[in-house]
Amino acid sequence: MKKLKQELLDRWLLYQFTNDSLFEKFDKWEWSFYCGFDPTADSLHLGNFIGFMVWVHLMRRWNNYIALTWWATGMIWDPGWKESERNFLSEEILDNNQKKISTQISTILENLKSFTWDNFKYSFVNNKDFYTGMGFLDFLREVWKYITVNSMINKDTVKKRIEDPTKSISYTEFSYQLLQWYDYCKLFKDDSVTLQIWWQDQWWNLLTWTELIRKKYDAEVHALTWPLITDSTGKKFGKSEWNAMFLDKSKTSPYFIYQYFMNTSDEDIGKYMKMLTLLETEEIDKIVWNHLQNPEKREWQKLLAYKIVEIIHWEKDAKIAEKISNLMFSDQDKVEIIKNSNKDELSSIFAELGWYTYNDENLFEMIVKSGLATSNSDARKTIESGAFYINEQKITDIKYDFSNDFINWILLIRKWKKNFKLIIKEIQNN
Repeated sequence: MKKLKQELLDRWLLYQFTNDSLFEKFDKWEWSFYCGFDPTADSLHLGNFIGFMVWVHLMRRWNNYIALTWWATGMIWDPGWKESERNFLSEEILDNNQKKISTQISTILENLKSFTWDNFKYSFVNNKDFYTGMGFLDFLREVWKYITVNSMINKDTVKKRIEDPTKSISYTEFSYQLLQWYDYCKLFKDDSVTLQIWWQDQWWNLLTWTELIRKKYDAEVHALTWPLITDSTGKKFGKSEWNAMFLDKSKTSPYFIYQYFMNTSDEDIGKYMKMLTLLETEEIDKIVWNHLQNPEKREWQKLLAYKIVEIIHWEKDAKIAEKISNLMFSDQDKVEIIKNSNKDELSSIFAELGWYTYNDENLFEMIVKSGLATSNSDARKTIESGAFYINEQKITDIKYDFSNDFINWILLIRKWKKNFKLIIKEIQNN
């Protein structure tokens, strides 16, 4: 296994770090690091997944990951770059979100264990517990003593709100920084945590916290950031559309993530493979070279998409996502794909393509009810234009009887090239 620093560099996952002693330490195993998650939603998103892979490379070297729930900070919100105060979430919502995200992290890591054979060490800490029983005066003595108002005001996101006469910032959001720093202090003192990792845009915060721990405890701790991701055009990822794709399959389907990475440009395949999969970097370089010889086949986009979904949602969901993609976009026999799909696969296909239960409708009614036409006259035009298919056979007869065309209990219909729907004649129990 490579040295940690080289691994992160080779995978585009290292942006800033305090000093090289960080890597000397974390290459020697069994040190503790942390990266927090915000319980203001009930799922992590694809932007978090970049950091998740940094955790994995640290854990693969037998280091211990502390997954810190920013429950207390979630109570007051990070001012960030928001223009105004945001509504507080209730304790019940934060508790629910914390439980769901913790389960999500555990599920993905246990999945990874099953096919990497790595013995990941991780545990969960909730910063809600840090403040239980702590009085306000204790907080002032414990935390405020080491942080100046000057440094807090000079933080860009705070400064912007203070200097703009049309905006303001409450004492509550202003105090967010104090809670963030105290997290590191508590984890250092109670769990011997000596490294925090986060996005590159948090670098100055991380540096401030390491310096304050030096002042308070006369100890060296570290910080490391991974980069904000850009594609080959320079467009930023991870803070925009990636944050709209959740790791909870009930919010964002495995197929949706699969298809997103199927659309990766040729120039970005190698970068994303290195960042978001566990394939060896030397193997990835060979893959990219082979891909560039025949890029039109998109074989390596398929591999990238499959590997990412496999890590997030397990092998079964990766195979189902691949099957749906083949059904919609490949030259494979689509009727055979339907015939050879099991119940779980069909359920996912139904969810992605859309479906309805057949109830003796005629051809026009069936097309309209499926959503492939807006009216009977639109359905007629669709058929007469040669755009309508049943089980991949073009239908040009407006009186065509399709009642005997069900594949067991499913009918596959299509308008033009990629607009598919499924019609269910009868739900089977086996």
